[in-house]
Amino acid sequence: DLSVERLTMTPHASVPVVSIWKKSIKGRKLTDIKADDAMVAYFADHLTPVITRVLGNYLRDGHWAICATPKRRHLTQNFACRIAAEIGSRLQIPYYEDVAIAHSRQRVAVEFDLGELPKEPNLIIFDDFVTTGSTIAAMKRLLDPLGKNLFFVVGINNNM
Repeated sequence: DLSVERLTMTPHASVPVVSIWKKSIKGRKLTDIKADDAMVAYFADHLTPVITRVLGNYLRDGHWAICATPKRRHLTQNFACRIAAEIGSRLQIPYYEDVAIAHSRQRVAVEFDLGELPKEPNLIIFDDFVTTGSTIAAMKRLLDPLGKNLFFVVGINNNM
């Protein structure tokens, strides 16, 4: 059930991640959520104010951008990318689509290559669903050495 916002900060693979929903046994299947185009606006409607509340005045300094975790299964019309782009539009910050590139669909011990590096020093990393945190950890390993300040946001914490 996605009707109740529950802002949480949870460590996934030693990376603190802000999420606003936790998957429930009674909730919709993740594949159903991703297949519903209306869910892009739904996620953006709920996540944008959370990001604004957490980052506050820092967002207004013009030094922020947003990206999504890499595309692995859905290379076009990617759910996470669509949400991140919409959030970026609402926050009036740049959205970068291919900051990290995945060369496989692998989910465990994943490594990414750098794609387009944002010029902004502060980067919001968005992932639609997180279970183990390996994707988030791989993003951190990729971007930490580049001196970016990273803020991780997840739509649904899929770790029941």
